[in-house]
Amino acid sequence: MTETSLIPIGISSCLLGNEVRYDGSHRWNKLITDSLGRYFQFVPFCPEVAIGMGVPRPPIQLVQFGEEVRAQGVRDKSMDVTDKLRTYGKESVRHMENLRGYLFKKGSPSCGVERVKLYHQNGNPVSNSVGLFAREIMLAKPEMPVEEEGRLMDPVLRENFIERVFIYDRWLLMVEAGITPQSLVEFHTVHKFNLLAHDEPVYRELGRLVSDAGKGDIEERAASYIQSVMQALKKPATTKTHTNVLMHIMGFIKEHLDAQDKQELLVVLDDYRLGTVPLIVPVTLLKHYLRRYPNEYIERQYYLNPHPKELMLRNSI
Repeated sequence: MTETSLIPIGISSCLLGNEVRYDGSHRWNKLITDSLGRYFQFVPFCPEVAIGMGVPRPPIQLVQFGEEVRAQGVRDKSMDVTDKLRTYGKESVRHMENLRGYLFKKGSPSCGVERVKLYHQNGNPVSNSVGLFAREIMLAKPEMPVEEEGRLMDPVLRENFIERVFIYDRWLLMVEAGITPQSLVEFHTVHKFNLLAHDEPVYRELGRLVSDAGKGDIEERAASYIQSVMQALKKPATTKTHTNVLMHIMGFIKEHLDAQDKQELLVVLDDYRLGTVPLIVPVTLLKHYLRRYPNEYIERQYYLNPHPKELMLRNSI
């Protein structure tokens, strides 16, 4: 991809190797910069630096005060940067209209997406919470794909996040071109199997919503549609749901297959279902048969090619 075609996503600055952590260190992530960097343009944010805390700086932690969670100094309890972090989060959203996703630093009291340690005022850990900056971003942009860098080490979650980013990118490009009932129907049509692999009830619900695309305010309908889509896609696809989709695809070409070809395909699908081979194996075999017996409807589906093959995301799930 060229520099201009890279997909812009926000990222915690320390993950790029920038020495902005409280102790002057970084948390450079090689997977992010060397692998994802070929397709994503990273837009770095460091809320603590942005609000003037500097590097190095006193560490902060999340503390429970009644119903409120505040960011307080670990050693200096009089230091409270809650309002500054929340304000910076709200202000930053204005600069994120072009972003297709966000990678946050796990465990951070400002940037953690989940399981950030929450402390009682007496210093004892009591529960988990969400980083104050991350919370503002997710509240303002609930449809935008977000993930923590630590969870990217899980192949299923990594594939899930990147699939969502590419789908959200296609959505925003469609919106920028001017959404119409016809473009909404087309978007849904080419992503049907993606949705089916993640959440079949929502897949069916959205089919009904799109069938009435010409009624009412199209922008209001589109906003409701994409929020449901992105929420459904957050639910990781499973071996069972992938097998269901692959069987659906097989149904479009099975009349062209002889008995031996059908048996070969069914054996491979069963091997995948049982965990003997990764997802890429049945997908590759289906693509082989689709080259021999083209089907226009299936060829338009993004499910078989949801992201660049060079990322090899389906080789280990």
